[in-house]
Amino acid sequence: MPETPDDMWLPRDADPDEIGASEKPSSVPAEYSDTSFFTEKALEYLHGVRHKPWFLHLGYYRPHPPFIVPEPWNSMYDPKDSPEPIRAESVEKEGEQHPLLDFYVKNVGRDRFFRHGQGLGAEMSIDEVKQMRATYYGLMSEVDAHLGRVFDFLEETGQWDDTLIIFTSDHAEQLGDHHLLGKIGYFDQSYHIPMIIRDPRPQADGSRGVIVRDFTETVDTMPTILEWMGLPIPRTCDGGSLSPFLAEGTAPEGWRTEVHYEFDFRNIFYSKPEEHVGTALDDSSLAVIQDHDYKYVHFAKGDPLFFDLKNDPGQFNNVAGDPTYREAMLTYAQKMLTWRMRYMDRTLTGYAATPEGLLKRA
Repeated sequence: MPETPDDMWLPRDADPDEIGASEKPSSVPAEYSDTSFFTEKALEYLHGVRHKPWFLHLGYYRPHPPFIVPEPWNSMYDPKDSPEPIRAESVEKEGEQHPLLDFYVKNVGRDRFFRHGQGLGAEMSIDEVKQMRATYYGLMSEVDAHLGRVFDFLEETGQWDDTLIIFTSDHAEQLGDHHLLGKIGYFDQSYHIPMIIRDPRPQADGSRGVIVRDFTETVDTMPTILEWMGLPIPRTCDGGSLSPFLAEGTAPEGWRTEVHYEFDFRNIFYSKPEEHVGTALDDSSLAVIQDHDYKYVHFAKGDPLFFDLKNDPGQFNNVAGDPTYREAMLTYAQKMLTWRMRYMDRTLTGYAATPEGLLKRA
């Protein structure tokens, strides 16, 4: 028996000398994994509602720390085939880019990602990172296989051609890039998430399987579902429906040309960057705007970052202080200000106060 419940995340036949990524599988058999459990509960629900309208939010915990997976998924990927991390030549060099990055490379521990983890995530060797990634891919494939069970049920019960399926995630993972683990900071690796949609309607047949290169955001999920169901989209929705991509295979008129995201790095119980970065409670945040050419990172307090993505896709060279980029950086700063003004709280902006009371504006 494990000494504590969390010991279920230890590798099978754990070696005391192992302090992070392990080639060993989880001690929990595949049929008892959390991914299997969630799938069983989803199938129970679907069985009970199969003769009436239903909605299912099937939220898998994986892939997620602790990074360990049962067989057969553990040995599905060879670590040698994993890509090497995108990172600076040293931890010290990485941290020179910004005090926030310096804090994370010096403080993110392996114990948050491996049950038996010791030391810093930034200290992981390339081989350890490649092993971690192979395990992560196994966790992904486990989810894929169990989603297949759900899809099979929908086909067997005649619901496959009536069900809108959206596969997405709340965040991504650094997985060793920039000497980081977790979902932190301002790098793409923490924010680039999947958005896979299967629209069963015949009008979507022409675009089925198409990869959309336009920028989409999580806020597009709700209006997409509402429009698909024939329901009105509230004015307060910040996103837009993705239905035109599905029905016509093209972006709707006026679609966004940049992607936006934000990060709050206020002190929490296991991470306290404020003192290291030199910020206080209400100015420990950053906002990002980027397109295919440039990326602008604005901090509530402190100097911004600016990256030339064409020449520096790995985002190692901050050119914010380079006079050559001054005009371009100003343009993106203005775009960010416009975006933030456009999407301020608009709870009551769709109404006008009149002698007859509040009237809804078009």
